Amino acid sequence: MAGLRLGPLLRYTDGSSATIWVETSRPCTAEVRCADGAGGTARTFQVAGHHYALVPVSGLTAGTATAYEVLLDGTRVWPLPDSPLPPSVIHAPGADDEVRVAFGSCRWAAPPAGGTDPVGPDALDALATRIAADPGGERPDVLVLLGDQVYADETSEAVRRRIDARRGLSDPPGGEVADYEEYTWLYDESWLDPEVRWLLSTVPSCMIFDDHDVIDDWNTSAAWLADMRATDWWQERIVSGLMSYWVYQHLGNLSPAELAADPLYAAVRDTPDATDLLRAFATRADADPASVRWSYRRDFGRVRLLMVDSRAARVLDEQRRAMLHPEEAAWLRAQALDAPGSCDHLLIGTSLPWLLPHLVHDVEAWNAVLCRGRKGARWARFGERLRRGADLEHWAAFPESFAALAGVIAEAGSVPDGPATVCVLSGDVHHAYAAEPSWPDDGPAPAARVLQLTCSPVHNSVPLSIRLGFRFGWSAVARALGRRFARHAGCPPTAVTWRRTGGPWFGNQLMTLTLRGRAATLGLEQAGSDGTLRPVWLNVELASIN
Repeated sequence: MAGLRLGPLLRYTDGSSATIWVETSRPCTAEVRCADGAGGTARTFQVAGHHYALVPVSGLTAGTATAYEVLLDGTRVWPLPDSPLPPSVIHAPGADDEVRVAFGSCRWAAPPAGGTDPVGPDALDALATRIAADPGGERPDVLVLLGDQVYADETSEAVRRRIDARRGLSDPPGGEVADYEEYTWLYDESWLDPEVRWLLSTVPSCMIFDDHDVIDDWNTSAAWLADMRATDWWQERIVSGLMSYWVYQHLGNLSPAELAADPLYAAVRDTPDATDLLRAFATRADADPASVRWSYRRDFGRVRLLMVDSRAARVLDEQRRAMLHPEEAAWLRAQALDAPGSCDHLLIGTSLPWLLPHLVHDVEAWNAVLCRGRKGARWARFGERLRRGADLEHWAAFPESFAALAGVIAEAGSVPDGPATVCVLSGDVHHAYAAEPSWPDDGPAPAARVLQLTCSPVHNSVPLSIRLGFRFGWSAVARALGRRFARHAGCPPTAVTWRRTGGPWFGNQLMTLTLRGRAATLGLEQAGSDGTLRPVWLNVELASIN
């Protein structure tokens, strides 16, 4: 009899349909039955000995919520027997509903039952506890998870024991994951936590990768990539990372219409064992980033979310260095400007912050000039060592891309009947803060309110020196110091200036945007030691009406 290994995860939802992802113990037919009669079925597909299904659910009624159950070959496997948690439900949004977007990044798996979490209380656990206590109360309409859903390079003690039993820890990559099978252990560890498992079954989610989903500072530079490709373990790591991301995260980001039009998804479902097919796809994606688009668009009524791949889509050649290759950059601009007047709020999800503390930004821009060789080969070698050692690889380290994104935001926020707000949602840097840009008086500036919103947990493993340094980076002294670096390198003025409007905050936290009509409210909550979410920065009105 087939069993439910992982899931269900409620991924895509709209007013009439949804998708639900499951991993099963053997080949079977997965079925979702809703209390209101909606439902759907899908046959599992196989990758590397694992079995998965993405069940399309149709027949939902907009503006309603319905409980659902999961059956495998006709046997109910969800809800779990004797579960103390409420039934999982699908909320089908209405056209005029408010939209609550909760977002964050960098989630380390919760410890086993009874264990102590070395990184502090889990914000998703705390959110699940609150929703379960009041199932009919306020909840997010979507979770936006901005990277590092799993840590392939910083594994737990439990995963390292499994690796040691399987292949030993003496040979590279040691305690890091090496292949697809070991990647599945990371998702098991992260998504089998009972509260988080239930949360992901009842709140839709959008996901994108960041570096630790593969390895720290993934695609920092051409020299970094050459060094990785010279090892005897990297190729299997990157191929397995992209394969597992496609299965566990990417598929659920797509709408039923996009899935129906995807030739790879059709081929995977039509073959008895899709391992070789998916391996070939991942190999091509690594060799030619322009051959695949991991970025995607989701619309929630009049709220548009553009999730941008700011890792795999990079151009790494120092003389053409860009955060997004030309096709990806053109896609972002086209989606941001699509159908003027149809969007009240534009959200741009990029795992790496666009606006950083001023000192950090200027050092990254300075370093980019050094690495390009403008100050000579010796400075270029120093710049590359510094870039890797200090993680200087955000939008600021790609100056032309930084300016291009500023231009896209200004254009999107300036069209007639354009969005009231444009918010860049990011994580990665293990701090939470809000920053607001302004444009030069002599250039085009958006009428929309524009904000950089960054939410990434600061846990006990982040050194105090880094936390203090990040706070110092916003100061007037740090800004003056950063300008000296910029002048030394001959960096041109930035396309925008910006100021910090909130933070930095430290802890395991979630930000929430509540979007209603052309109004927007921002809140920030932190997981307390008692496992509850506590407001840190709540009910801050953001919207301007243009």
